[in-house]
Amino acid sequence: MHFSVRVVRTLVMLMALTSALDASEHAVFFRGLNLNGPEVVIDGNVWEGRDSKNYVCNDKAFEQQNVALIPSTDADRAKMIRSSRWNGNRIELKHLPGGTFTLFLYVWEDNKSETYEIRVDGKRVVSRFHSGNAGTWKKLGPWYVDVRDGSIELTSKGGAANFSGIELWRGKHDGSNDPPISEDQLAFFENRIRPLLATHCYECHSSESDELQGGLLVDSRPTLHRGGDSGPAVVPGDVEHSLLIQAVRYDDAMEMPPDSKLSNAEIADLETWVKMGAPDPRHQATRFVRKKIDVDKARRHWSLRPLRNPTLPEPRDASWPYNEIDRFVAAERDRHGLAPIGDADKRTLIRRASFDLTGLPPSPDDVHAFLADESPDAFAKVVDRLLDSPHYGERWGRHWMDLVRYADTAGDNSDYPIPSAYRYRNYIIDSLNADKPYDQFVREQIAGDLLPAASDTQRNEQTIATGYLAISRRFGSVVKDYPQHLTIEDSLDNIGRTVLGMTIACARCHDHKFDPISQDDYYGLYGILESSQYPFPGIELDSKPRDFVPLVENGKPTKTLVYAMSEGDAGDAAVHRRGEPQQHGDVIARRFLEVLGGQVLPAEETRQSGRLSLAMWLTAADNPLTARVMVNRIWQHHFSVGLVQTPSDFGIRGSPPTHPELLDWLASRFIADGWSIKQMHRRIMLSRTYQLSSRGDDNTVAIQIDPNNDWHWRFNRQRLDAESLRDTLLMLSGELDLSMPREPHPFPPSDKWKYTQHHPFRDVYDSNRRSVYLMMARLNARSFFTTFDGADPNACTSQRDSSVTTVQSLYLMNDPFVHDRAEKLAVRLLHDDADSGARMVRAFELILGRPPTDTERIDITQWMRSMNDVLKQSAGMQSAKSKDDRERETWTAFIRSMLRTNEFLYVD
Repeated sequence: MHFSVRVVRTLVMLMALTSALDASEHAVFFRGLNLNGPEVVIDGNVWEGRDSKNYVCNDKAFEQQNVALIPSTDADRAKMIRSSRWNGNRIELKHLPGGTFTLFLYVWEDNKSETYEIRVDGKRVVSRFHSGNAGTWKKLGPWYVDVRDGSIELTSKGGAANFSGIELWRGKHDGSNDPPISEDQLAFFENRIRPLLATHCYECHSSESDELQGGLLVDSRPTLHRGGDSGPAVVPGDVEHSLLIQAVRYDDAMEMPPDSKLSNAEIADLETWVKMGAPDPRHQATRFVRKKIDVDKARRHWSLRPLRNPTLPEPRDASWPYNEIDRFVAAERDRHGLAPIGDADKRTLIRRASFDLTGLPPSPDDVHAFLADESPDAFAKVVDRLLDSPHYGERWGRHWMDLVRYADTAGDNSDYPIPSAYRYRNYIIDSLNADKPYDQFVREQIAGDLLPAASDTQRNEQTIATGYLAISRRFGSVVKDYPQHLTIEDSLDNIGRTVLGMTIACARCHDHKFDPISQDDYYGLYGILESSQYPFPGIELDSKPRDFVPLVENGKPTKTLVYAMSEGDAGDAAVHRRGEPQQHGDVIARRFLEVLGGQVLPAEETRQSGRLSLAMWLTAADNPLTARVMVNRIWQHHFSVGLVQTPSDFGIRGSPPTHPELLDWLASRFIADGWSIKQMHRRIMLSRTYQLSSRGDDNTVAIQIDPNNDWHWRFNRQRLDAESLRDTLLMLSGELDLSMPREPHPFPPSDKWKYTQHHPFRDVYDSNRRSVYLMMARLNARSFFTTFDGADPNACTSQRDSSVTTVQSLYLMNDPFVHDRAEKLAVRLLHDDADSGARMVRAFELILGRPPTDTERIDITQWMRSMNDVLKQSAGMQSAKSKDDRERETWTAFIRSMLRTNEFLYVD
């Protein structure tokens, strides 16, 4: 459609009137500063030169006037841009009256791209600016500053920044200095350019597109100039550096529109338009809004529905259940035509409970006491005793450490040590031993430093708790382009999987493909953690740790520093288009997942990071995920599999619960019981479902109907995990040190750290303490734990593998660690019991939790005699062995055989 002259004149008059009205509200130019050059005139305003008394800057001066600028610009502006100040910039603007000012900063790159942050009066206004290729310049801002003391401080941090000029306006100014559009220019745009863009480009590059391509919007002037993933689409007056022109020419592998090339006349029109300055009346920036999630529909997914308190079912055999859990389980079994196996015997039950709650076997004395106790609450007393043991926190602390990917090193290319990480480990163990309410446990780890504290002890404990976020994995080895966004992604991924059972990080680059989590949701949460200060452990090219948090004494900071979180510069985050931190999209207000309320930060907390609100939102009683996820994890560690068999994925691709009513009932009771984890243990372990036998391989009907035991007709046999196996071997040999270490591992002093990606931290500090206390490095896994399916400290481990491999068998047969433990147990038995029969009983009770059968006694006694004869006969070929030596070797060989049996390696 072509516009008549009358219409064009009317449009121009309206635009002029609008500009006149806007001008009354515009800011007034106050001062321009050419930081390393003479006085210049830019946009009709006189700028002061380097000799101005209105600023202070002691940075190095640099000038390179022969570099071609991208985009090209007028002569005075180019002269100002090419002469700059650099070297960790600090500029103080002086002699300013009070009031609101708008600040713009000209920066440029003369060589290779640098990455740095910019702060105004200490507040970060640009987090990761990429300076671009040689010749690239930018006018950054607007930044609004309330001046009270007559000055503004402007600083940079990170890579080498070239600051060229500063532009100050009184009042709030949007930065637009567009010359007025003439009648001819407007007619050209409306008749030649707008129709061309609408016909050939809007389908993929407008606010109405189904899917925005390349992050580029061409339906407004600001978005066209801002550009997309590849950079600004139009550089007014510069045809050769305008990506739009390159694309329509089919230059440099860019071909737009992709289906067919524009005609030569259309390309010429675009070139003419750019040459004349790309006049464009579409001043209001458009915004592409991705397809909205159907929140109401999404909330119908089972895990996102509100918690229910279901009615207790009535199973066919009303006499079978011990408690409410059994009624749910029995009713579900009834529906599947299954009958339960018999109950476990008492020896099996106490061994099961001991490994479940402490990760250690019961002592023979504990077994005998339980066998002798014929009271109805005998097993309840065993459960209470185990829950009161300090070893309970060590066992269940290890489960939590699996989830939060605990390690004593940072995980960067050099794997820098974190000597104070042990404090967070001990916090976990102490909290679980104290039965700290789970909601409080989570809140402290997210925002403990922001919670109220009644004493220095509580303040320090809550500060240490934020080690959860602090131990997020670090990446890379250089200062420039340090990938902090990956550390924040690791934090968000872990919060999502551990607390909510959702894969939040899948929305970093685009909306989640399956679950109702948008990219805006991700960056709403991202802004909270970007506004927080992570401690810096050191990397190859910046080895000095910093930003650790001091503990307090008498309300004052001490010299004791811990690896914990603190508040940073508060601000909302921009979307990273395609997940690339240098390609910013819309700024997203800090908020929570829309499907779970989408609440934005309260006004009073926008000056803070928002971690406190995040902690409260995660643990709110009406959050449908947090309690469900945790009770499912507790169930999982008792039965080897959760009611939801994907414990860290309650989303669309996860498994639905086998017993949805039971899951909701448990979650409701969990909250009603004050989020007590120990009370949940009692409920589960005192159920008859937990106390079933694991036998039943001959029950062909049940195995055919339910081969995976989803409906709990028997108990699942479980292999000892790596920690329980190692700790048990040390306990049997009498070498296990059961004390909790309250000091760091023996890392070398930090001023001696010279780790690189080619020579990363590789030390191993062995000890005979429980496995939970061993130093765990992210890049140097211990072979024992990799052999026996230990957790990966680089990622959330919600379910360990339970493999059966020849490597495991060979380890148990040949490894010196096993041989030495077996020999020490043999020596212990020989010392304690002179009678061979009593010694055999003791060995069985220590290793298997039961005495030997008569057949076993006969067979083992006969084998020992033959073994002794073999050792006698070998004496002729070697030096003669004494009777004591032969007896020790015989018993050592016998114990090694016992340690390879399934009965030892598995818990029934």
